[in-house]
Amino acid sequence: MIYNGIDFDTYLKNYPDENGFFGKYGGSYVSPELQKAMDEITEAYFTICKSSKFISELRRIRKEFQGRPTPISYLERLSGSIGNVQLYVKREDLNHSGAHKLNHCMGEALLAKFMGKKKVIAETGAGQHGVALATAAAYFGLECDIYMGEVDIAKQAPNVARMKILGANVVPVTHGLKTLKEAVDAAFEAYTKEYETAIYCIGSVLGPHPFPMMVRDFQSVVGIEAREQFLAMTGELPDAVVACVGGGSNAAGLFAGFLNDPVKIYGVEPLGRGPKLGDHAASLQYGTEGIMHGFNSIMLKDANGEPAPVYSVASGLDYPSSGPEHAFLHELGRVKYDVVDDNDTIDAFYALSRMEGIIPAIESAHAVAYGIKLAKEMDKGSVLINLSGRGDKDMDYIIEKYGIR
Repeated sequence: MIYNGIDFDTYLKNYPDENGFFGKYGGSYVSPELQKAMDEITEAYFTICKSSKFISELRRIRKEFQGRPTPISYLERLSGSIGNVQLYVKREDLNHSGAHKLNHCMGEALLAKFMGKKKVIAETGAGQHGVALATAAAYFGLECDIYMGEVDIAKQAPNVARMKILGANVVPVTHGLKTLKEAVDAAFEAYTKEYETAIYCIGSVLGPHPFPMMVRDFQSVVGIEAREQFLAMTGELPDAVVACVGGGSNAAGLFAGFLNDPVKIYGVEPLGRGPKLGDHAASLQYGTEGIMHGFNSIMLKDANGEPAPVYSVASGLDYPSSGPEHAFLHELGRVKYDVVDDNDTIDAFYALSRMEGIIPAIESAHAVAYGIKLAKEMDKGSVLINLSGRGDKDMDYIIEKYGIR
């Protein structure tokens, strides 16, 4: 399929380019010393990603340890309550450790072993990436340092406990807004001191090249599975696919399976409390081009051009930028990026829980809310939603803030 001059039949092979750019977005804006580490990771990745031994081992891990493929569930009661449009969810909440994050963490940790590294370092917001990397580190016998903002530590106590039980060292980040952006800052700073013996396992499709590409590649299993499963279930492709977007790893994984198909694709950003700067984290909707954390993308900026304060009810979405591939797909118009606020998100959280027996992560509930909105606007058809994670981590916070409905 050709779209705005881009041949999506060969898109995944051609983007990013050899310097890590998706159009003008991406790249690697780091110090010369850290660039050496990025080059080492790039060379190692391109070596092992073509290795049958690595591919076979990763497939074995996905099947025997992660429990892949994860299923697609038809939301019969929720669909019936809306109208004629049929809703389905890709069940990444059933992936081992409770979210899509393990898809790339097992790959990154396997890469670390190949490179002879002794430690993995990462940031986390909602804690799902931290739990996944701690899981991978335990599996491969690696040390693990997870940097997490104090605000998120308080909101995500169950995941903090899981990380510690798995043997990870959870490092509280106490500067700035004490959320995801500051956690990335701290993790990068630590990595610059330890890159000879450690690898920084970025939690999304962002950061300097090769991470946006590498994480997308590992996550593309979601879209590949979903496309095959949906065809087997229904005999056709969905009319639309939907995923939430913070950094955007779960969305990049799902979208990869459908970019070359006549399917509408929607990325859902958090509108939070509203469109005022500081009340949301919808960078693609309200941001401008800018560089942070070693990559060029679309970001929310303050009056001084620095990364702006952001907010989302979902700790995993409160980041002031988005992955460079999402910025590129947004510019091309191949993916429509829209927003959902906190209220609609919490309504969707309870709707899915009460009508289908599935408690979603708050991040995933953004996608569910948008899927419901689409279903109300469409006369007929089907919508596939990526249920990127389960909501165990969020229940105490939801009950405390919103009560039991």
